[in-house]
Amino acid sequence: MPTDPPGPSPANPYAVLGLERRASEDEIKRAYFRLVREYSPEREPEKFQEIRAAYEELRTPEGRARAELFMLQPPPDLPKRRRSKPDLSVHPEDIINLARELALAQLSLHEDFHEPELPK
Repeated sequence: MPTDPPGPSPANPYAVLGLERRASEDEIKRAYFRLVREYSPEREPEKFQEIRAAYEELRTPEGRARAELFMLQPPPDLPKRRRSKPDLSVHPEDIINLARELALAQLSLHEDFHEPELPK
């Protein structure tokens, strides 16, 4: 199964550089140069490319605005709620009510209510 190579543009460039989203331009530069010294391109080329791509994305105000625009944030966690379960148990009152309804359905309404015959 082929694996995809790491993409040039990281999902969250701020996380790659170890910064908060409201970091200033100077903080971005300092973080970039600190990480470049730590992860040199000769020793760890993949990590260096990831750091470089994150810096390139954040080094200009336009790039930061574009990163903010396209960066997805997960939705907040939903509150933990218990789902109500339907009551499937049979209660004696239900049986009695059902018997009454069946008995009433058996009675013919025509016997109780009828039209009187008119004399001829």
